[in-house]
Amino acid sequence: MSDENATPEPETEIEVDATQAAPEIDPVVALQTENAELKDRLLRTIAEMENLRKRTEREIADTRSYSIAGFARDMLSATDALNRAMTVLPADARESGDAATKSLIDGIEMTEREMQRLLAKHGVKPIEAEGLKFDPHKHQAMFEVPDASKPEGTVVQVVQAGFAIGERVLRPAMVGVAKGGASQAEGDEAVDKSV
Repeated sequence: MSDENATPEPETEIEVDATQAAPEIDPVVALQTENAELKDRLLRTIAEMENLRKRTEREIADTRSYSIAGFARDMLSATDALNRAMTVLPADARESGDAATKSLIDGIEMTEREMQRLLAKHGVKPIEAEGLKFDPHKHQAMFEVPDASKPEGTVVQVVQAGFAIGERVLRPAMVGVAKGGASQAEGDEAVDKSV
């Protein structure tokens, strides 16, 4: 049985009113919205550029300040060698030595002073330690000294001077710290003994 004789049903067309499907947007409101979005994007871009400029200036300043850190560490080794050379000389050799020995000693002292001056010129400064409270960020404790006359945690001896460039530590001061002395004054922070 075939449906050849059947008449096809007419397709029904539904007309959609364009005003109901998509409400018409007021061009003034659309422009105001777009203007607000563009203004917001512009302000955000300006703020990002200002932050980038400040960050770049900070990085340039840090680079200028700390670019010689590696070289300064190496120079500290040479300065330490000169200092050790002076400490191993007996005191009588300085006073009663012949002219050549005195000239050699004077030359070593002048060289050490000049190296210290040049390091200071480029921002490398010694870290104060003796008599101060132990600071694990600037000092390296090598040993403890039983000393009842000093508050516990006070640096009583500097084995090797420490140096900093700007706010960064190039080399911590190697120190001896008082143990078992009078307690810290009230209000002082406790010394971190785990270091």
